[in-house]
Amino acid sequence: MKTLMVAAGAAAILLPVPVLAQAMDHSMHGMKMPAPPAAKPKPKPKPAAKKAKPAARAVPAPTRSQTLIAPPVVFIPPIQAPAPAPVPAETIPPQAAPVDHSTMDRGAMNHAPDSGGMQGGMMMGMGGTDYAEGSGTSRLPAREGMMRGVHVMTGDWMLMAHGYAWGSYTDQGGPRGANEAFVQSMAMVTAERPLGDGLHLKLQTMLSLEPLMGARGYPNLLATGEVANGQALVDRQHPHDLFMELSGRIDVDVDADSSVFLYGGPVGEPALGPSAFMHRKSAQYQPLAPITHHWFDSTHITYGVITAGYSAPKFQIEASAFRGREPDERRWNIETPRLDSWSVRGTWTPSPSWALQVSHGRLKEPEELEPGVNEQRTTASVHYATGPLTTTLAFSAKNKNPGRVLTAWLGEVNYDLDTHHSVFGRFESVANDELFRDPTSPLHDRKFRVGKIEGGYAYRMPIAGPLGLAVGGTVGTYAIPGALKEAYGKMPVSFTLFAKLALGN
Repeated sequence: MKTLMVAAGAAAILLPVPVLAQAMDHSMHGMKMPAPPAAKPKPKPKPAAKKAKPAARAVPAPTRSQTLIAPPVVFIPPIQAPAPAPVPAETIPPQAAPVDHSTMDRGAMNHAPDSGGMQGGMMMGMGGTDYAEGSGTSRLPAREGMMRGVHVMTGDWMLMAHGYAWGSYTDQGGPRGANEAFVQSMAMVTAERPLGDGLHLKLQTMLSLEPLMGARGYPNLLATGEVANGQALVDRQHPHDLFMELSGRIDVDVDADSSVFLYGGPVGEPALGPSAFMHRKSAQYQPLAPITHHWFDSTHITYGVITAGYSAPKFQIEASAFRGREPDERRWNIETPRLDSWSVRGTWTPSPSWALQVSHGRLKEPEELEPGVNEQRTTASVHYATGPLTTTLAFSAKNKNPGRVLTAWLGEVNYDLDTHHSVFGRFESVANDELFRDPTSPLHDRKFRVGKIEGGYAYRMPIAGPLGLAVGGTVGTYAIPGALKEAYGKMPVSFTLFAKLALGN
């Protein structure tokens, strides 16, 4: 019964958006593009001298503020239509020349003119051609692809909606493993508009009904971090909060390609680490959170964030003030914002295929059960994408003060074989000292390096408009040191089956 309630609640998040998409689909049904006017016959020459034709009036180039807002967009699968009759080149004015969006990267799409009003998705970035937006203010390679969903224009506002309800069943192997069915969910709404010459506003919210699954979340062998019922979560992944993000961002143009920006809100993500795992295409079909989550992107839900930065097409530098304490087990509320921690991050996007970031931060007492213990965290990541192929390689070191330095490695890959089939995998290695929280255990507070390798397959199918379903599964195994084999087994094996209902996937 609990699982049914969770599934129903998660599906409710997505209900209004497909209805909107369907309504827009019906409203555009039957629309026809006007045929180009027939070329007029040339007049017969007369004996009198002909007047000179007036010079063609130059068409002014669009300003940056005009290019920030794109035409109304709704994702609709491409329809094979008969090719139109060729039109003589001299009858096409320069500003109406067709645009080939299939070869454009994520940043370039922001500045592309309208080519029909219907796209597979929208580019959500301020400018440049070499990056795509990740979570918070992070960047990913442009060739990681467009952020898909439902896009609507209303006045000067561009609205985007994206989300998923992700049902899974996992069986985590070994003596400390468990099996459970659960539903993850997320709904994201973004609103953007220009505020005048050189000014741009973006508002964003993300919500989740994962608190319905209970404070203990779902089984995830070797994962640690946060608390439930006053106890540390070990071998389990905590649920996300109802409010995953409530933020705003203002960009002020410095020149045609760069801007300074201010981002923040009561719930947001500071400039620390790579883009959160649920926003990376390399992890788009991984049903479980990484066991290294609290080394790389645990700050993606932070209560109280202010970030200032400079954004250019090929690089971005930024600094944040934020609350260091991780969310507590009361997942339905908004905790008191506080600015007691800081971070800095630099990102380099040398081409549409690459994004590299380095970041460092100081977190004040991030763990509820470790009062007085601060953390210095340093991360570095490399993201590579060609379109069908997306990869992430990342390193993190967190220095507990007082305490020890704990390092982690993460590798992810996703390859879309075609429009329906994808294969993916993840490798992790982490030094963890939280696997035995019982003070009476001889292994309490000892550091162990453990690892996990997992591979999977997903099959995608369209349902209606932007709504799609992906079904698949994963199999994973673990690298367990000898001292832990009595607790975890010699080589436990886990598997997970899933069905992901999403907008734009």
